[in-house]
Amino acid sequence: MADDDDYVFDEESGEWLPASELAGKRAAADRVEVRDSVGNLLSDGDQVTLIKDLDVKGAGQTLKRGTLIKSIRLTGDPQEIDCKFDGIKGLVLRAEFVRKR
Repeated sequence: MADDDDYVFDEESGEWLPASELAGKRAAADRVEVRDSVGNLLSDGDQVTLIKDLDVKGAGQTLKRGTLIKSIRLTGDPQEIDCKFDGIKGLVLRAEFVRKR
């Protein structure tokens, strides 16, 4: 943790900022916003519902519209979410096919 007395030059703004403020600014810039089909902001642990039937490649199974997916995880990609579903390991869904509950 940096002291407030430590100032660092921010190349982007051309200003001298406290090190703690600059670290927070950079962390916020690294965060990726993931939004569902209607624009709701998604976060780790959210529950989502499918908005259309999806064929799951490799599982020989179809997830039906309205299926509830519990406890999603963000992957760092603005269009993909990682989730668990009974009988399917490593399920990754596109954010455009889900709606936050």
